[in-house]
Amino acid sequence: MNESFDYVVVGAGSAGCILANRLSEDGRYSVCVIEAGPPDRNPYIHIPAGFIKTLTNPDLTWAFPTEPTSWTDGRSIPLRTGRTLGGSSSINGHVYNRGQRADFDIWAQKGNGGWAYDDVLPYFNRSERRPGASGRGQDGPLPVTDIDWSHPLCDAFVAGVAGLGLPRNPDYNAGRQEGVGFYQRLIRGGRRVSSARAFLKPIRTRPNLTVRTDARVLRITVSEGRASGLVYAHGPDLTRTRSITARREIVLSSGTLNSPRLLQLSGIGPAPLLAELGLPLVHARPGVGENLQDHFAVRLVARIRGVDTINDRVRGPRLLWEGLRWLAGRPSILALNPSLAYVFAKSDPLLDDSDLQFTFTPASYREGSVGVLDDFSGVTCGVWQQRPESRGHVRLRSPDPVETPLVQPNYLQHDHDRRVLLAGIRLARSFLGTQEMARYVEREELPGPQAQSDGDLLNFARQRGSTVFHFTGTCRMGPASDPLAVVDPQLRLIGIDGLRIADASVMPSIPSANTNAATLMIAEKAAAMIIAARTGHQAADILPSLMQVAS
Repeated sequence: MNESFDYVVVGAGSAGCILANRLSEDGRYSVCVIEAGPPDRNPYIHIPAGFIKTLTNPDLTWAFPTEPTSWTDGRSIPLRTGRTLGGSSSINGHVYNRGQRADFDIWAQKGNGGWAYDDVLPYFNRSERRPGASGRGQDGPLPVTDIDWSHPLCDAFVAGVAGLGLPRNPDYNAGRQEGVGFYQRLIRGGRRVSSARAFLKPIRTRPNLTVRTDARVLRITVSEGRASGLVYAHGPDLTRTRSITARREIVLSSGTLNSPRLLQLSGIGPAPLLAELGLPLVHARPGVGENLQDHFAVRLVARIRGVDTINDRVRGPRLLWEGLRWLAGRPSILALNPSLAYVFAKSDPLLDDSDLQFTFTPASYREGSVGVLDDFSGVTCGVWQQRPESRGHVRLRSPDPVETPLVQPNYLQHDHDRRVLLAGIRLARSFLGTQEMARYVEREELPGPQAQSDGDLLNFARQRGSTVFHFTGTCRMGPASDPLAVVDPQLRLIGIDGLRIADASVMPSIPSANTNAATLMIAEKAAAMIIAARTGHQAADILPSLMQVAS
């Protein structure tokens, strides 16, 4: 069976749902979106607190265990990405965080014209709906909301950090990031707003849009230097294959861990690796799968007295009460994102802006158990370095498309990362030790008062640190003269026509943020560039008309 469409989008995740919406908008071009996972019908997807259930659900996620290193104490850390409509936006922690101006200015300085902060700001705004907020999108499909639930521990934490000299920041997405306050999130009316819900669900009846779920792409076909189509399969054994022809373009939006895997399976990547695996070389591009970056977090836990925490509200009748409040549209723990309060701070006062991100929530998780809350009243303060220097890779182990690739983030490999994270752990301790928190904190559970020296705290990081699921960089954007660049600033795969990549894998360096917002922006800009290519214009020139059509 062979079908033909103008555009084929591989992956209906955070980016793919936007591309499906924008590329099919004028009705003249046919668009097919192929998603390996199922439709987003699981009810836990739509309940914000359901992330505890979805994050480890094999029906809704890809699982990628990392290779152990000495800096993870010989541990393999499980990485997860979304595998359903909405992708990781259907299983993530809901936080909306653009990053700093400098993040994108650095991209432009590396030879990526059109990707400086002032260039990408209109594409952030195009997606957003945050009425009345200065410098923010007003009427996009994606509601960016504030937390409507309060707790004395959150208030004490924010007040205590502000008392240490960090400014209260009412909108870390509208200007300077540094400060303390409460996270903005993608939750509306007590329910998750994934990319699928915001961009795909409203347009599913468009006659020029086809959405295929439970369909795994096995390879991209290339003919005479052009990506002409792909082969995909249904079912767990992947024996029933079908092919699709793309008359105009294929857009790969499978994510940082899957996009390089699919390229390598298609014979596009490092020539020595492909030769070792016996895969025919279609196009040598040594950067495919390299430059993997992620945020590596350490979480401090304190035992609490004198007030209940979320740990206490999930037991017995109290959880039933929270469920009834959620059903009635009232503030409830079921409608919360896992990180409530934030701090963006500097590891060194001489820095221009923050290089550390902190999270705080009045809850704590049982050691060694995923998604299980402690049986005591607890709080958690997490910290990670925003711009790590360590780099890793994603590489096929075999030509078998089902086999999980080798994933090596090389957490804490660079000594600068260790120094910054160490400063972050000490800052997190100071945040939990303020006068405002003192009336509530009974004692520190993790890492515990016995851990005082730099060596003690780094050992704690090695033994307990983990991913924040912010994978980027494995198909990085750069000028064609860069031998390790995979796509050019138009997101076109260098050396092959008819193929673009639009997901977090194209980020040259990881932003100082949770990565979902920047991924949405990349998809908006990619769609504008593709639409502009039809008429020979620049994306920036047609953006005003696109904004008008969308409204």
